[in-house]
Amino acid sequence: MYDIRWIRENAAAFDKGLERRGLAPLSSSLLELDDVRRSSIAKAQATQERRNALSKEIGKAMGAKDVALADKLKAEVAALKEQQPALEAEEKAAKDALDEKLAAIPNVPFDDVPDGADEHDNVVLHVHGVKPEERGLLKGVNDPKQHFELGEALGQMDFEKAAKLSGSRFVVLQSQIARLSRAIGQFMLDMHTEEHGYTEVNPPLLVRDDAMFGTAQLPKFREDQFRAGEEHWLIPTAEVPLTNLARESILSEEELPLRFTALTPCFRAEAGSAGRDTRGMLRQHQFEKVELVSITAPEKSREEHERMLACAEAVLKKLDLHYRVMTLCTGDMGFASQKTWDIEAWLPGQKTYREISSCSVCGDFQARRMNARYKTRDGKGPFFVHTLNGSGTAVGRALIAVMENYQNADGSITVPDVLVPYMRGVTRIEKAA
Repeated sequence: MYDIRWIRENAAAFDKGLERRGLAPLSSSLLELDDVRRSSIAKAQATQERRNALSKEIGKAMGAKDVALADKLKAEVAALKEQQPALEAEEKAAKDALDEKLAAIPNVPFDDVPDGADEHDNVVLHVHGVKPEERGLLKGVNDPKQHFELGEALGQMDFEKAAKLSGSRFVVLQSQIARLSRAIGQFMLDMHTEEHGYTEVNPPLLVRDDAMFGTAQLPKFREDQFRAGEEHWLIPTAEVPLTNLARESILSEEELPLRFTALTPCFRAEAGSAGRDTRGMLRQHQFEKVELVSITAPEKSREEHERMLACAEAVLKKLDLHYRVMTLCTGDMGFASQKTWDIEAWLPGQKTYREISSCSVCGDFQARRMNARYKTRDGKGPFFVHTLNGSGTAVGRALIAVMENYQNADGSITVPDVLVPYMRGVTRIEKAA
């Protein structure tokens, strides 16, 4: 969400940012709407000022016992009072029209975000490690299998049964693979709370419209969400409840940064993904994710973005997975983001990199929608906070990466060392006898 005063003062920069997003200039049309709003406010204020002035004149006329003049002035006051509802309605309509337009405009990217149309224009920031095929792992595995081939062969990953229960884009995990999924989530949660200083939160999975609007899932991406009854939505990510913990509040600078993490189920309709990743667990309607959210002072948000990325990378390093970090281009970054880094893990079965984490800095874009503010140490403000969010990481996709990178020639899966304690000593997942 934008401050229309900022757009008025920085119209060229605003339009340039939208152009980099592939959008036409909007400042002129927005300022025209704002002119209508300001005009309606001015008319309402002028009417009120005239009523106030007439009230004083009525008092003088009454004091002078000029009944005729007093009656005339009272009639004019009454006429002005009758105009008030229409003026208020005009002002509200003008404000609503402007707000509706502003709510549908994506955030303006940072200057250092690469320009581009889609994921093919993303830029490699750095690469960690080498592919397992190149460092002697996957011994004897001449043709690495994809995760769903491994899971189905082990009898512990069932998409057909899930389809009978819920339709496509669901899975039933069983036995040791179900346990491995749980182990990955708990490992990540422990790491972020004990080593990285995030506060663990167990948030609601159902949120109201205001919360979804605050993090910009509504109104733009309504079709990608699951409605739950008349008043709630299933969360598409814990970013929604975690970020909204700061809504409608004024924090002190001493409280910042706030860092939250949560392991939750997430629900996405994937309305725009027809035909994409239909096999396996890559794109599910229901999945688990460890979310990271930071609420910071504006001058600290860039630094916090780098810190968040490092926290997410640390997970993959401990799992000993090969990955690369991509800087998303203007055409591929999220609606609320000013800059996004994606971590893409190497999947031997697919022979490609796939996103496993995404870390974004949003500036004050979400804070304005939530009215989340803070005061400085010397009492100045309130000013809008900056918000950041990231995956730390997606549990299902981490499971996919572990299965494909740690597969053995006999179809079994070696458990990464760091997860063995969470598996109660189990070091290999094999088909039940």
